Amino acid sequence: MTDEMSTRKINSFQKQKNKQEMQRMVVSFALMIIFTLIAFALVMLEVPSTYVIPIILLLAFVQVGFQFFYFMHLKDKGHEVPSQIIYGGVFITVMVALTFTVITWW
Repeated sequence: MTDEMSTRKINSFQKQKNKQEMQRMVVSFALMIIFTLIAFALVMLEVPSTYVIPIILLLAFVQVGFQFFYFMHLKDKGHEVPSQIIYGGVFITVMVALTFTVITWW
């Protein structure tokens, strides 16, 4: 009898956890859609590129963060190695972009 009750509690806990995870994913997806619409609106309204480019880049970085943490599950346990590989790739990409920028301006 106690095994059955503990199984129900575990299943109930897991269902609640899955529901919360799904809610977070839906909210992050909605935010990414809103960020995309903001970017399109800024371009369609012909806001000067001095303002548009940094805002779009900021929105893009936030969307990449949402993609990594929520849709690629990098926030979960057991995903340390893929996280390190992705962060290493991002670091190398930033360094290469910085190097080319310095070489171009120098």
